[in-house]
Amino acid sequence: MTESKFGASQQLNLQPLMVPVTGLYAVPVGSLEAYTRAVQDIPMLTEEEEYTLAQRFRQDNDLDAARRLVMSHLRFVVRIARGYDGYGLAQADLIQEGNIGLMKAVKRFDPEMNVRLVSFAVHWVRAEMHEFILRNWRIVKVATTKAQRKLFFNLRSAKKRLGWFTNEEVDAVARDLGVRPETVREMEARMSGYDAPIDGEADDDDRSARPIPPLAYLADRSADPAVALEEQDWETHHGERLYHALKDLDARSRDILERRWLRDGKATLHELADHYSVSAERIRQLEQNAIKKLKAALVA
Repeated sequence: MTESKFGASQQLNLQPLMVPVTGLYAVPVGSLEAYTRAVQDIPMLTEEEEYTLAQRFRQDNDLDAARRLVMSHLRFVVRIARGYDGYGLAQADLIQEGNIGLMKAVKRFDPEMNVRLVSFAVHWVRAEMHEFILRNWRIVKVATTKAQRKLFFNLRSAKKRLGWFTNEEVDAVARDLGVRPETVREMEARMSGYDAPIDGEADDDDRSARPIPPLAYLADRSADPAVALEEQDWETHHGERLYHALKDLDARSRDILERRWLRDGKATLHELADHYSVSAERIRQLEQNAIKKLKAALVA
């Protein structure tokens, strides 16, 4: 373990799984089992010792006192980490994150509150472990809102069987956790998903049993130079044909199309009828005839 400044605007950097502690205790590296045995051998503090050390750290910024408070509670972090075995994450990583939470708790612990450090630190240790699990359980984060985070760590224990919840089970979980049934269903769907490799499993011979890899249907063809050039030529070709087709119309038909379809302020049939002193029906007929001529020119 290395030590650095640890105060109001400072941190104490402890890495008990990686670096041996100098001074008070020696924590082995490279073996989780040896680390667990070692932290179990570190003596627990009495209430009076804990109070004295906390006062020394809080009032005098005594880093040795802070280190002793942390070291004496490492076994507590290991015990909490064992409760998260079912999430498929390494115990060493969970313990490391929990140790960070323990150090944050020591930094904020006030011995005058008449509460033992172990009771105060449980929130900080679990919070760091929860955040680590949510970041690493899946590639895509499954819980973002407060209700979803609450459900994530309770939904597994609420399931009585394999398979999807029934409506009654959804309602019961929603009542117990104080969330909406829709939130329960959404989180259940998120947790039942899985991370799929974008290009599939190359070494799997049974391809029929695998879902189509995302690379097969998420490929972006828009950046293909050949496709982009073809689309540009097609638009240019149609633009030129449309321009020439409009030029071939008589002046009145061209003006009707422009005022009806090519300008921001679209003219009505009655406005054009008043302008040309004809009926609105006649304007509609001229418009339809002009559109037919344009279509014929474009598909020719």
